[in-house]
Amino acid sequence: MKNHAGWSPLSASGVFFTLCLIHQIPQSKGIVLLVPEPIINATVTQNVLLSVEYATNGTPWIQWQYMSSWKAQCIIEWKVNSYVNVSASYAGRVHRFDNGSIQLQNVEVRDTGFYMITVSDDFGSTKQSTIILNVHEIRYEEFYFVAVFIAFLAAGSAVLVCLMWLCNKCINIAQRRKQHRRAEQIELRIISD
Repeated sequence: MKNHAGWSPLSASGVFFTLCLIHQIPQSKGIVLLVPEPIINATVTQNVLLSVEYATNGTPWIQWQYMSSWKAQCIIEWKVNSYVNVSASYAGRVHRFDNGSIQLQNVEVRDTGFYMITVSDDFGSTKQSTIILNVHEIRYEEFYFVAVFIAFLAAGSAVLVCLMWLCNKCINIAQRRKQHRRAEQIELRIISD
């Protein structure tokens, strides 16, 4: 059976199903987890945002873990509108956001490692992703340029101070000579009168 446009109901449902797949319209329960920046480089004392975005039809439960070559540790976990549990070693150093992201404050070299996020929902779906964080010491080569620039400014200032002192001396000498000439002229007038 065909409708006025020449489409059969069977092909119309096939087109709809294909469009649903193409546009990824959620037909079933599941979680979408996106990590826009999977590798982050930072220097010590910076605040670092471990950014993610998630979407789920259920109530999400989010857990962040730190993994290095010698240990795995839970940083923070929370269930939306329910509870928050922060590890004692990260208390005061971690801030969570509604989109699942966290911010680590005042990172140190020991914070270098893998950060794994796990998002689960009450339908039993789970998604995981990882962010690699590299924390470096502040390089003193960067300060070398600043130190050279400051030294250059100090040397320039010293030269200007010396020039000002020299100009002041020259002006004082010129004024003394002028005063000496006036005094001589006054003496000559007094003698000639």
